Amino acid sequence: MNDLTERITADPGKCGGKPCIRGMRIRVIDVLDLLSQGLSHTEILEELPDLEEADIRASLLYARKRVDHTVIAV
Repeated sequence: MNDLTERITADPGKCGGKPCIRGMRIRVIDVLDLLSQGLSHTEILEELPDLEEADIRASLLYARKRVDHTVIAV
């Protein structure tokens, strides 16, 4: 997967359709929660051994894209 965004999937049959990593039952929010608790990338990869470094970067990119939207003042 060359494009990080391709690592994020959403399947209505998994995790209630929440964004997950590569079709696994590891949600983007799970990765973000671990980061917010101060875990390093290495610690997260130890905690969730099915993840890859690029999955963590993809989670951050996904979150960034979700919160970065244009606000039009009327």
